[in-house]
Amino acid sequence: MSDSDSNAGTVFVVDDDAAVRDSLASLLDAYGLGVEAFDSIAAFRSARPVTRGACLILDQHMPVVTGLEFLGSSDGKNLCMPVILVTAQNDQNIRAQANEAGVFALLAKPVDAATLMAAVTSAMVRSGEMSCMKQAGGTQ
Repeated sequence: MSDSDSNAGTVFVVDDDAAVRDSLASLLDAYGLGVEAFDSIAAFRSARPVTRGACLILDQHMPVVTGLEFLGSSDGKNLCMPVILVTAQNDQNIRAQANEAGVFALLAKPVDAATLMAAVTSAMVRSGEMSCMKQAGGTQ
């Protein structure tokens, strides 16, 4: 993880399903990306990750707080990284809420590797372009 972290950035994975989380982490690692995986939004919040040069893959259906609820909270609104939201419930309502929350990409489960990696690659490019001024002057 040392060389890839500095060159390719870090992808944070938040999913309560250990098999999904481990599978995503293995795939991302195989592509040379730094990966930090969390089993809950609370664990992700506690870690207070550095957000520059990073993106977040977030499961929508999480216990306690959903992915979209987190993104609507003050912590979620102040994230300075693109968010890829994954969901098994990819209906019009979820898409509208994801768009309103500023989600970078919404992917339907099960996500194939090529689709996920295309979204992650684009998100990492966007991350490098973000100014991270959300707290000071709003999101737009």
